[in-house]
Amino acid sequence: MEFKGESIIKFNEAFPDDKACLSYLAEIKWNEGYQCKKCGHDKFTVRKKNLARDCNRCHHIESPTAGTLFHRVRFGVRKAFGIVFEMSATTKGLSSSQVARRYEISRPTAWGFMHKVRKAMESSHNHPLEGAVQVDEFVYGGKETLKQGRSKDTRKKKLIGAVELTEEGKVKRAYFQKIVDYSSQSLESIFKDHIGDNAQVLTDKWTGYGPLAETYQIEQKYSDKGGSMKQIHTIIHQLKSWLRSVYSWVHEQHISKYLDEFSFRLNRSLFKPSIFHRLIERMSRAKPITYQMIKISN
Repeated sequence: MEFKGESIIKFNEAFPDDKACLSYLAEIKWNEGYQCKKCGHDKFTVRKKNLARDCNRCHHIESPTAGTLFHRVRFGVRKAFGIVFEMSATTKGLSSSQVARRYEISRPTAWGFMHKVRKAMESSHNHPLEGAVQVDEFVYGGKETLKQGRSKDTRKKKLIGAVELTEEGKVKRAYFQKIVDYSSQSLESIFKDHIGDNAQVLTDKWTGYGPLAETYQIEQKYSDKGGSMKQIHTIIHQLKSWLRSVYSWVHEQHISKYLDEFSFRLNRSLFKPSIFHRLIERMSRAKPITYQMIKISN
């Protein structure tokens, strides 16, 4: 049964212990039927303690968490589910320090698992932005000022964002990426990954967008201190405020993961009741990653 809603009370009632969480995972993992990973047999016996499937032919045992992003969770699946719920259903999410205190686990453990959740929040790249789209580059970190333009401060992280608008001019979806500089080659990354070929794209007058107009439908306007593209500037402001308020510092190596987290919640704001379930589905289908893999990933 699919859990829906944002109520922490209902969440605790639905998932009172590890076994309830394992049952939920098992239902998602084997919703199309069981097949032994070792011999391919489709008959099994369920182990009562952890709901693992014991193959009736070769007796290969597979738990609901095996081969997923919940693989070898040391602090219990119930706590892991709670962290996933708070990272998806809440508006702003939590820092690893907050999660460590709330769930009585170490900060490195919290940090590592939260990045596993963010891994599942990555865009599939299967649903590019369409229609009216606004694109702008910006910086985060270092000494923030109100000055318009592109900063040369090396402490600042160079980023680019794109938002899709509804017919009423409201933000429908958004994606963000890290860029190395403001060249056309760097700016094009978000076009390739997240913008459809038929989108009508609005940018400012930065020369880096000029060459891209040969491939994409781009209109360039003077920024007018952000007035010509209010929607994307509002979302960029919200992103920066979120990063500052929740996370005291974000390493450039991991900034993309936090951008994915922000976009994941924003893009599903109209479907909040099912956001937890969809995220659990993604984590069930994704391959396991280790703490070391997270540390060196970019």
